[in-house]
Amino acid sequence: MPNMSLKKHEMPAQDANVRNKNFKEVALGYTAETAIDEAKRCLNCKNKPCIGGCPVKIHIPEFIAKVAEGDFEAAYQIIQKTSSLPAVCGRVCPQETQCESKCVRGIKGEPVAIGRLERFVADWHNANSCDLPQKAEPNGHKVAVVGSGPAGLTCAGDLAKRGYDVTIFEALHLAGGVLVYGIPEFRLPKSIVEKEIDNLKALGVKVETNMVVGRVFSVDELMDEYGFESVFIGSGAGLPRFMNIPGENLKSVFSANEFLTRVNLMKAYKDDARTPVFHAQRVVVVGGGNVAMDAARCAKRLGADVHIVYRRSETELPARAEEVEHAKEEGIVFQFLTNPTRVLEGENGMVAGIECIRMELGEPDASGRRRPVEVAGSEFTIDCDCVIMALGTSPNPLIKNTTKGLETQKWGGIVTDEHGLTSREGVYAGGDAVTGAATVILAMGAGKTAAEAIDEYIKNKSAK
Repeated sequence: MPNMSLKKHEMPAQDANVRNKNFKEVALGYTAETAIDEAKRCLNCKNKPCIGGCPVKIHIPEFIAKVAEGDFEAAYQIIQKTSSLPAVCGRVCPQETQCESKCVRGIKGEPVAIGRLERFVADWHNANSCDLPQKAEPNGHKVAVVGSGPAGLTCAGDLAKRGYDVTIFEALHLAGGVLVYGIPEFRLPKSIVEKEIDNLKALGVKVETNMVVGRVFSVDELMDEYGFESVFIGSGAGLPRFMNIPGENLKSVFSANEFLTRVNLMKAYKDDARTPVFHAQRVVVVGGGNVAMDAARCAKRLGADVHIVYRRSETELPARAEEVEHAKEEGIVFQFLTNPTRVLEGENGMVAGIECIRMELGEPDASGRRRPVEVAGSEFTIDCDCVIMALGTSPNPLIKNTTKGLETQKWGGIVTDEHGLTSREGVYAGGDAVTGAATVILAMGAGKTAAEAIDEYIKNKSAK
């Protein structure tokens, strides 16, 4: 019997006043019974509009139909045909603006919980199956991938499935890119990322860590001296932005990148961590995206009272609604229409507070959003001992500066065509290195597109 309920099943979660003191995963996942009942809400539409909302084109109605039958392994096999990271995507993708936004059930009620079902299926497979993916027959061609974030992992996995000898070069000591250094444990357990990478290794993908391309060797050297026929650049956007206001150079002002890397990658929240992090009492996070939510929620778990200041209204917040809701539940205070003007210095060069001014929304700017305008005479101060700037990031210029003929945008993003091809023959790029900071699933879509183009490029070159 189909389930015609207008509401999706809620995701069980830790109590807010418990989880805001630990780094365990917030969402607890569906049970098998709940997953089957939720899957029965799917109408298996003839036109399948949900697939059009998925950047990696998962065959959504097909896998959901298998869930409804209770055949969870078959559902997983359908997902993994097009997605290299299903357990990751089920947790961090903004399904509400992608696949679920196209769901017909969402017209008169809530859409099918596609993301929650994807997470359930991937977790069920990881808990119940010991089978590793099978290597494809080698085709004799080598491809290098720079960066092991979602774009690089997806490109590597898709090429490995086609028989390519793929090596990923990762600058950090651990593979996963933003999945391990940026997204907190309570949203994405690192054991999940490790499992997904193990699956890629089983396909034959080699991962070389502590390899800073542009320092150890260049993209040109990978192709000219090491025999790689093509290179995919998925090095992300790890260069933080600041406001350039007085006081930003004080000791307890951090970029969100540094703060999150210390907490997530280096496990600074643990008592025995070798890498420290400043345990502040009152933290102000500047910004309104998902990174700002992550930084604020980490600071809360480290024991601080946390305020988020954002220069527009709540309506314009770019963060996922779910992350904003979780942050509010956990006791984080939002100050909207507020913009910092100066960080105040206290003893020993530490932060003593942050001066702000109230804003109001004026006419739309080039992005179409109403432009924030200062309200004269509305200055005020927030007492704090730490400020975290979560204002976005741009690509590190290292690869641009060490690769011949690689065209980039003024802000640092690599210029590509619709297939990911750069201005350098045989070199492709995708993800945040091209677009600037965006979502995991968009980076995965770019990696998938580039893998198809690299395959076509090498086949054509070999046929000549």
